[in-house]
Parts: sequence; structure tokens; C-alpha cells
Amino acid sequence: MPDISIGRLRGGFCVYWDDGGKRRRHKLAARTRAEAEAEAVEVFRRETFATRSQDPTVAEIWEVKREDLGAKPTATTMAWTGKAVLSHFGPYRPDDIDKRLCVEYERRRLEAGISTGSIWTELGHLQSALNFARDTRMIDRAPKIWRPTKPQTDKRILNHGEARSLIEAAHDPHIRLALILLLGTAARVGAVLDLTWDRVDFDRGTINLRLSDSVTRKGRAIVPMNASTRAALDVAYRAALSDYVIEYAGRQVKSIRKGVQNAVARAELGHVRIHDLRHTAAVTMLSNGVPLEKVAQVLGHSNTGVTFSTYGRFLPEHMQDAVDVLDFASLKWGT
Repeated sequence: MPDISIGRLRGGFCVYWDDGGKRRRHKLAARTRAEAEAEAVEVFRRETFATRSQDPTVAEIWEVKREDLGAKPTATTMAWTGKAVLSHFGPYRPDDIDKRLCVEYERRRLEAGISTGSIWTELGHLQSALNFARDTRMIDRAPKIWRPTKPQTDKRILNHGEARSLIEAAHDPHIRLALILLLGTAARVGAVLDLTWDRVDFDRGTINLRLSDSVTRKGRAIVPMNASTRAALDVAYRAALSDYVIEYAGRQVKSIRKGVQNAVARAELGHVRIHDLRHTAAVTMLSNGVPLEKVAQVLGHSNTGVTFSTYGRFLPEHMQDAVDVLDFASLKWGT
């Protein structure tokens, strides 16, 4: 960002900077500090450069990136994160972005009560948009975006009794079926809600959770049915009124959040998020000795490193033989 400062002038804002030992100052039309910071950069450029940068603004880059995503879920997510990101970074051009601007964004969002995890995601979308602009030659280089350290999320892992209680607490058939699929396939909720009957193969006993790569960037798998999943799907198929496995009144269900939370409350399980069911499935497989490679395949992970980094900390007992070697106080070492 240029070496400029924002000040007050006659009830409004002004920008000033040093021009070869001479202080220059210009009144701004902005009514808020955030607007003043963005306008100040444009004024500085206009007054000090013979040719103004032709780089697009962050707001322009953001919209081109969203259009390129098309129907991918990330496009919808960026519509929401963009409300905060563009209110702060939107008027700036890539070369204006520095660490101070990123840190200021983090500070303001924290003061607004936004979690560190959400801020990390928002700034990640900004970095992705700028990298896209560089890769498509909209800009020559993408500036670094300083983000807070990604927080370690708390994962609620249900035991077998809790998982069964949750399923039994689901009063609506479509919520019960969704819970059985989430726990029985380790799928993401989006994959379960997208699932259509043409991808359920009763003859082979498999469920194809995959969609074309143009629709979702998240890995999805083809998984076999276990006994409970097959039984639940068989009942649902005979009563189906639409192409979608999870339906209500013959229509695709877009969200099961409320239904799942109602079941969680009835089962008296405390705080449980829908995505915790995927975590539960993953940790249950690993704790029962399923090889890491198979668990990664069920989860749709591209490599086992992702699986291990996400779930390895839940299995400290698997390191027992390693720390047994470190038992230096044992008498056996003295023999």
C-alpha cells in the first residue's frame, strides 16, 4: 500500500503524504474510515502517477472468479464471504494489498464477533481469487494475503450408543435415512442430499456419491452398503416419489440442519454438528483397525496424508508400541 496517511479535515477525512519534503493533502468524499482508506489510494495514484494502474479492483476480480466457478458450491459460498471481504478490500487493486490491510481486516472482524475460523476462510477466498487473476493473466502477480492461524476445530466423535440414539431420535423418515447414510458412508451432507437413485446399485451393493468434477471440488467416493444402509435404502426406494434419495413430499431436500438438530436435542447429545457424523465414521473405522488407505478411500481423500493429518490425533493408542521403546526407567533396561 502507498505510504500515505488518513486524517480529519473539516468534519470529514483527508489523505496526506510526503512529496519530496513537501506535505501534500487532499480532502476526501468518504464518510467512513474504510471508504477513506480506499479512496485515498485512488487520490494518491491520480496525483502522483502520470499513468494510472490498469489492474482491476479486488471487487472486479472477485466477480470474475465467481462467474468462472459457475454452479460449483464455492460460488455460492463466495457470495456470502464477499459481503465482508469486498466491503474492506473491494475498492483496492492487488498491488495496494499489504500485511497492514490484512491485519486490519482481521481486527475488525474479530471486533464484530466473527470467529477466527470464519476469518481464515474469508481471507482464503480472497487469496484464491487473486491467484485466479494471476493465472488468467488479469494481473501480473498475486499479493500475499496474511491470514490468522487456522484454528484446530473441535470434533465431536459419537460412540456406537450415541449414534444409534441419534438415528432413533429422528422422527421424520427422510431425516432418519439421511443420518443412516451419513454415518454408514462417511459422506459429506452435500453428497447425501445430491444422491439420486440411479447411483444406488442394489445388485452390486454400492452407492456412487460422485458428481462430475465441474460440479464439486470435494472428493467423493463409491462405497459399498452395509446391512443397515441397504435395508434403509430398500424401504425408501419402494416408497420413492422422486429421483432423489433424500426427499420430502416428492421433492429434493435442500437442508436437513433443523431436522438433525431436533434429533440431537431429543437424543440429549449436547453439541453435535452434521459434519461431526463424518468425523465419527472416520474415527470409528480407524479405531477398529481399518487401514488408513481404506479409510481415505471411503472418505474420498486424494491421499492418506490428508486423512492422517485430520484424524491421527484421535488415535494416540496406536503409538503405544512406539512409546514403549522409550521406557528408559524400566528395570528391563538394566539387565
